[in-house]
Amino acid sequence: MSESTGDTRNTQLDELRRFTTAERWVHRTTSALMLTAIVTALLLYVPGFAELVGRRRLLVVVHEWSGILLPLPLAVGLFFKGMRADMRSLNRFGPQDRGWVWRAMRHGTGLAGPAGKFNAGQKLYAAVIAGLVVVMLGTGLMMWFTELSPLNLRTGASYVHDWLALAIGVLVLGHIRMALKDPEARHGMRTGWVARRWARREHPLWEQELKQEKNSEPGRPS
Repeated sequence: MSESTGDTRNTQLDELRRFTTAERWVHRTTSALMLTAIVTALLLYVPGFAELVGRRRLLVVVHEWSGILLPLPLAVGLFFKGMRADMRSLNRFGPQDRGWVWRAMRHGTGLAGPAGKFNAGQKLYAAVIAGLVVVMLGTGLMMWFTELSPLNLRTGASYVHDWLALAIGVLVLGHIRMALKDPEARHGMRTGWVARRWARREHPLWEQELKQEKNSEPGRPS
């Protein structure tokens, strides 16, 4: 399945198509499920919050199902060409990614060096979150369906689940903090379009790639 990326108005405004409709909905639904799982976990594990909210059983059910459904938006999104292309980009570390994280930590992302559609920090975040979600799903199922494993394994699963939940919470807060610092990136995720000047500054290799693709279209002079 594919989506049309043509939009004359946005092209005339010198904007670039960054995300398709399917990709934006995958991000939104995944974000909603992730935040629901994090908030319900916080309410369940902090006694004061649990007493304030009450209805613990309802919180448990919401937490369980938000976790179980977390991989579903991505699984549906993989039926779309744009989503598959971005997954391939996220899964590739090129020469420009080497040293990017270290330079970003020392000098900020603006001086970290050129990046493609996704910089090395975004690629690492996606990889770590994906791995953690898989482990969380496995340990969560062991805790939910007690007949699947003996008590000692369930105890270990509970310990791993709790600590990884904390790690995910910290990573997601960091992700939100970075997004709040970049209004154009949020605009891109909200509308699918970003300004060319932003792309040239933050993701110059991607901007150059799109320019080359446009120049190589049939009927255009080389």
